[in-house]
Amino acid sequence: MGALFRLDGQVALITGAGQGLGLAMARGLAAQGAQVWINGRDGDRLQDAVDALHAEFPGQINALLCDVADEEATLAGLKRLLRHSKRLDILINNVGQRRRAPLTELDAQALRELLEVNLVGAWTLCRATADTMRAQGGGSMVNITSIAGPIARAGDAAYTTAKGALEAMTRALAAELGPDGIRVNAIAPGYFATDTNAAMAQDPGVAQWLQQRTSLGRWGQPEEIAGAAVFLASPAASYVTGHTLVVDGGYLSHF
Repeated sequence: MGALFRLDGQVALITGAGQGLGLAMARGLAAQGAQVWINGRDGDRLQDAVDALHAEFPGQINALLCDVADEEATLAGLKRLLRHSKRLDILINNVGQRRRAPLTELDAQALRELLEVNLVGAWTLCRATADTMRAQGGGSMVNITSIAGPIARAGDAAYTTAKGALEAMTRALAAELGPDGIRVNAIAPGYFATDTNAAMAQDPGVAQWLQQRTSLGRWGQPEEIAGAAVFLASPAASYVTGHTLVVDGGYLSHF
């Protein structure tokens, strides 16, 4: 059964993987034998992540420095990856930005900037890697959405819009690319205690609220996202496409 989750000989690209959930997913895929390219736009942070993972998985980790909001740089980076690794089996579009503000404080340009990172960057990479995966006979794309896609709260309209659109894109690409053997799924994380959420994670009030609001009663830890990513990327999910796997400790189902 364990062989179903092995990724030996496969090449993966994870965007926004210099820290947090992206780094945890990179570690999870590497532990199953994948050659992993981690992407980021902060060179120092990215190198620190590569060094940390290389110590655990020598010879399996590479860095891809580029900003996914810059289409030209992203496509150039993808070409470098393919020249080096000759293939790409797994794409995880993890990079994302959040800007909490009411509608009156977010003009159209602010929305465009958020969409460029959270949606258009993922579109660009899915589109650019589809031909490669098609020629290989298949592949797996995983988009990291959010529980903010299917639900909403005041003061977060731009992020909810972007993540909702990314979930819809996942379904659309699953329908279009399925005949080519390319599976397209999504992971919708809930509240995770990442570096980005450090202040909230240390707030006793938030912890108390999550204890009441989620079935498991706590924050998620970054390493707890890795299993979902491995599953969707692996042969264990060979008949799963167009699906959003919610990893939220029971937030959406708890009333």
